[in-house]
Amino acid sequence: MNRFNVRKVAVLGAGVMGAQIAAHLVNVKVPVVLFDLPAKEGPKNGIVTRAVENLKKLKPSPLGVARDAELIGQANYEDHMEQLRDCDLIIEAIAERMDWKLDLYRKIAPFVAEHAIVASNTSGLSITKLSEALPESIKPRFCGIHFFNPPRYMTLVELIATPTTEPHILDDLETFVTTGLGKGVVRAKDTPNFVANRIGIAGMLSTMKEVENFGLSFDVVDDLTGKRLGRASSGTFRTADVVGLDTMAHVIKTLQDNLSEATDPFYGSFGTPPVLKALLEAGNLGQKTKAGFYKKVGRDVMRFELDSGEYVPAGQKADEVYGRMLKKPAAERLRLLRNAEGPQGQFLWAILRNSFHYAAVHLATIAETARDVDQAMRWGFGMKQGPFELWQEAGWLEVAKMIQEDIDAGRALCKAPLPEWVFKGPVAEAGGVHTPQGSWNPAQGVFEPYRVLPVHARQHFPERLLGEGGADYRTAGTTIEENDSLRVWTLDDQVLIASIKTKMHAISPEVCEGLMAAVDLAEQRYQGLVIWSGDEPFSAGADLQAMLPAFMAVGVSAIEEAEGFMQQMMLRLRYANVPVVSAIRGLALGGGCELAVHSARRVAHMESYIGLVEVGVGLVPGAGGLTYIARRAAENAEASTGKDLLPFLTEGFTAAAMAKVGTSALESRQLGYLLPSDVVVPHKDELLFVAINEARAMFASGWRAPHKRLFPVAGRDGRATIMGQLVNMRDGGFISQHDFHIASLIAKVVTGGDVDPGTLVSEEYLMTLERQAFCALIVHPKTQERILGMLNTGKPVRN
Repeated sequence: MNRFNVRKVAVLGAGVMGAQIAAHLVNVKVPVVLFDLPAKEGPKNGIVTRAVENLKKLKPSPLGVARDAELIGQANYEDHMEQLRDCDLIIEAIAERMDWKLDLYRKIAPFVAEHAIVASNTSGLSITKLSEALPESIKPRFCGIHFFNPPRYMTLVELIATPTTEPHILDDLETFVTTGLGKGVVRAKDTPNFVANRIGIAGMLSTMKEVENFGLSFDVVDDLTGKRLGRASSGTFRTADVVGLDTMAHVIKTLQDNLSEATDPFYGSFGTPPVLKALLEAGNLGQKTKAGFYKKVGRDVMRFELDSGEYVPAGQKADEVYGRMLKKPAAERLRLLRNAEGPQGQFLWAILRNSFHYAAVHLATIAETARDVDQAMRWGFGMKQGPFELWQEAGWLEVAKMIQEDIDAGRALCKAPLPEWVFKGPVAEAGGVHTPQGSWNPAQGVFEPYRVLPVHARQHFPERLLGEGGADYRTAGTTIEENDSLRVWTLDDQVLIASIKTKMHAISPEVCEGLMAAVDLAEQRYQGLVIWSGDEPFSAGADLQAMLPAFMAVGVSAIEEAEGFMQQMMLRLRYANVPVVSAIRGLALGGGCELAVHSARRVAHMESYIGLVEVGVGLVPGAGGLTYIARRAAENAEASTGKDLLPFLTEGFTAAAMAKVGTSALESRQLGYLLPSDVVVPHKDELLFVAINEARAMFASGWRAPHKRLFPVAGRDGRATIMGQLVNMRDGGFISQHDFHIASLIAKVVTGGDVDPGTLVSEEYLMTLERQAFCALIVHPKTQERILGMLNTGKPVRN
């Protein structure tokens, strides 16, 4: 793979996007310097300094670890332009003003290194026009690079070439953005707002127009257009508040200024909606000003009402009949919505029809293929399916006829007919735009195969669209053993893979049995074992529901037996004679965290959330989690000059007692659930590739399991110190009596029980204490209240 070596990046502009792009570069260990104008008062870097400090306050956090904000270099255009010479990539992210951007390009041009790529993060301005301010030597290395907000979490990055951009520049940049930043790349044509914002903002304007037509409130619309519709849970108007109404207005203005009735037949629906005008005039820009379509007053959420100009209580829900409709298969769902008599159903059909209509009419001008549109909407707007995917799933020609009938009847946004390729030729014959041969390219009149770069070989199971085909992780490779709980398989006959199949990948006795058998098999015939699943989460923990029938029938002895078996499995993984690698993505909670920490190595996606959360259901970690905390404290103390174990134990105890979960792989490392030797992977689809190679490398280097050793514990003195702190928290009203009881049991386990400080113990000894504490709690009435509350509502009960 030809490598574009990015040693340092400059981000120009310390606004909302520029600062967050810099933050994500720090997350993935890319050195970065953030530029802005010199401050008029105080230190010259004041603008950048304030932006960096603000990163620590943003929610969701743009930083994997808040303190890493200090790693962002700070610079201004007056004093530090020479620093640009050391940068391999320069990302411009200043305000969306063509004149400001062009002026900045003229200033930076003399300082750009001969090999460096210069890219603009504009959300919709013409990349070709922007390139005109650059000297001829830089134009071939200039392109658009459009991140989506918030850049840490949103997958999409659009790359846009100009007529003078050298092809390898986009290939190099796509490689870096994919594997280095963990993003999904869509290459867009240089048209207003590119792909995702062109389709997405047109869809938002269409939604606002139909809201007016059908007289619906914002909270009802958000309930309809969120998860129920397979879109971002925030729905339409909450999403707008998060993005910023001023940002949204700018993107709308880009459409208004750069399109016309001649270039876009939907232009008549691009007027700024009255409600958006009213909010902008009031200075209510959404989340950033704490008021937009919604605002919070105390604990109450209020919604804006245009007629009165006031905020009124929010919380209305959609009619449940439409919730049931949206659960139907796609074909039935769309037919029911189209024939619905109520305004909510008619509204839903209207916005879906409008999205299909707009995407089909504009596909040829804004994107190379239908794949680009659907991936852009998945990755940039949080949709489960892009518009073409849903249309295809529901029955291509039948839906096309429904859309065209509405166009002919004047019910659509404009009179433009669907393109001829919709009804005739390869698409109609194939039943849609996505096929195993490729996705529809209307300009070429062919199904174009997926673009392949060397970097894509790192993705064994890339995200695919409906109809595209490709390998399915559930059936790929060679299956060695499989049941309802676990699949054991291999891709290369060298490394074994274990994929948990239970709901939320919960660890049941059958999963434990299967993993132990997989270790046996790996030791006999393979170089290693990777625990990986193709979807999230890694594991939400032990399967409590699977334990309950035995508990009801036999009593607590059944629980003790199940916990003991789970502990045996954890130790079997830890002391296996082949490396066991846990490939973590999403949640790794409770037993899932314990599974990870007992593996020889962890390979974690950046967005991995790891923690011991059993306190939330009134229990203690019972499958080796507390034993791990005590053992790691002893190991860390041994490596230091101090002799007191307690300082090394405190953080692990606090994390377990407070059910702390790392909000990223980086923070999970701070909590001790990942080690410095573990690998953090930016791209979720590269996780299996890296994990397999890690197992191979460990085997090739002669990896052996660690020796079983006794280790010292803090004993009764350490426990007494912790108990004193717990008493203060209970008496101060910070924790309940039951929280105090649970934390006391955790303290007993991690300090080794009633023994002298420094007493040497084994893992098995501490696991016995874990089981005893776990079993004592599971019969406690308050713990049972917490368990039933979690099983029934999915929310923790505080008692």
